[in-house]
Amino acid sequence: MRADRLISMLMILQTRGKVTASDLAAELEVSERTVYRDVTALSISGVPVYAERGPGGGICLVEQYRSNLTGLTREEVRALYMIGIPQPLAQLGFGPDLRGAMLKLAASLPSSLKSDEALARQRVYLDPEPWDRYRKPVTMPFLQTIQQAVWQGRVLHIRYELFAGPQIDSLDVVLVPYGLVAKGGEWYLVAQQEDHIAVLPVDRVIAAQIQDKSFQMPPDFNLESFWKQWCQGQSGYQRAFAVRMRIHPDLITKLPSQIRQAMRATGAEDDEQGRVTFEIRFGSFEEARTRLLRLGNAVEVVEPVALRYSLRDYAEQIIAVYSNQSKTG
Repeated sequence: MRADRLISMLMILQTRGKVTASDLAAELEVSERTVYRDVTALSISGVPVYAERGPGGGICLVEQYRSNLTGLTREEVRALYMIGIPQPLAQLGFGPDLRGAMLKLAASLPSSLKSDEALARQRVYLDPEPWDRYRKPVTMPFLQTIQQAVWQGRVLHIRYELFAGPQIDSLDVVLVPYGLVAKGGEWYLVAQQEDHIAVLPVDRVIAAQIQDKSFQMPPDFNLESFWKQWCQGQSGYQRAFAVRMRIHPDLITKLPSQIRQAMRATGAEDDEQGRVTFEIRFGSFEEARTRLLRLGNAVEVVEPVALRYSLRDYAEQIIAVYSNQSKTG
């Protein structure tokens, strides 16, 4: 909208002083011709903005046209501008809103603090992404739909992939979405599912639809407290049974998010054939066998040997059953 663009231009000029038309065009994602039209509109409305031609020129405001924001200390200003725009907020669609808010804040700073704002931008950058050479960007097409259901207090019907992938193993459920949590570059939905509270990675959601039915958040539920307690439980749970396995690099992105996350946490190494060897932990021997059977030949268990033998035994039993059926059929 043009009104939003004019306000953004005003905030940029208040924050940075003289700015070239090309820089304004890039910042506002419009053409230079549109920038000059907007300058004219601001001038007509009474804003003392003008353009200086020639080398070193640009668009700027009359020096006295400033407003001050009091109450912020130098350390608080630096802390605010170290934050930038966190990726989770950008994924929710709040990037432009936060950028506009920060521009308004910077425009209102007294001149004595403006240098601190610029210094923070140039000296500190917070990158929320973990180092991981195997990780590729995940798609979360239903993140904003889920967020909308959370904000509106509406029941959510979703379909999500289980351990073996959406084509083989998916589940339809109706959830009461309590909240969203971003951790390590990934989003998780915390929701009431029947008689318990579930935590679901959003990148596993393959369909989502907001229902007409609304709900009230339980007055004693605290998202932060629940999440911390759940993470502590997961940490203890995952230490129970370690499995070392290998996989071809091309298949890593096809693994469930639980295994990919475990690979990032424990590290991985290549063997002489280019396969990736890594270790993850399950709750028990039986859980490891059940879940790894669903992956077929996507992964190979290296250790423990007992699990290798057990998987082979199950595979031989399955082959025997279908071989007998083909002979009798």
